[in-house]
Amino acid sequence: MSRKQRVTTALLLAPVPILAVLFLPTPWLAAAVAALMLAGLWEWTTFAGLEEKPARLLFLTANALLMAALVWGGGPGLFTLKVASLVGVAWWGLVLLWLARPRLGSSDNHAARSFKLLAGSLCVVPAWCALGWLHSEDPLGPRWTLFALMLVWAADSGAYFTGSKFGKRKLAPSISPGKTWEGVFGGLAASVLLAALVLPLLGLAWSSLPALALLTLVTAAISVAGDLFESLMKRQSGMKDSGKILPGHGGLMDRMDSLMAALPVFVVGKAWLGL
Repeated sequence: MSRKQRVTTALLLAPVPILAVLFLPTPWLAAAVAALMLAGLWEWTTFAGLEEKPARLLFLTANALLMAALVWGGGPGLFTLKVASLVGVAWWGLVLLWLARPRLGSSDNHAARSFKLLAGSLCVVPAWCALGWLHSEDPLGPRWTLFALMLVWAADSGAYFTGSKFGKRKLAPSISPGKTWEGVFGGLAASVLLAALVLPLLGLAWSSLPALALLTLVTAAISVAGDLFESLMKRQSGMKDSGKILPGHGGLMDRMDSLMAALPVFVVGKAWLGL
């Protein structure tokens, strides 16, 4: 993909999620994001080798019903959304172990396909719950949600441009040959710079900057794992992109992979740090 095409698509599409996060009520935003995530999950079924359309539709329906059940049975203080977010944090901890053994799940058999389908659900559903929790938590919820999205975008953009210019040491050559440690460090630096710039807009005092920087660093780092994990799924299925819906960016899952990892970690970390 060309750098010009990638940047042009990003600039054209960026206002849509920004305006949606800031101005849509949480139920409407959650519905729109659920539709996007389920569309991404449709792409994910191809990673798992699920080819029959009825089976793919059944899988999506099951995940949609699970999302609905988590909202309707939310309980006091969004209890189910918080539990699902914690499950998401635990899941991404397991993904780190999976990435250390990239041949895991590479077999073309029923067990591997089922495991990958479960992995798709564990990527999507907790991330969606985390977004709903974060956006609805308090009057500044929309700003915090936008910050969570923007720090992932900053980390991704910082990694892309830094890696393109300075990248030499490969991060995970067997999974994603183009990613470098220099790119990762550039992405982390870009995300922390963003945190320092927006701190007052999040209703925080400057004394909270160390905690916010820590949260930002951990979130940006785990977002890399999300990107790598989707790359691993594509590599095992022999695919280059999850789809072709976004010029220069591939499919929906190619754009959501980092966010799916980042959102549960961000919202749980925010609560743990008392931000």
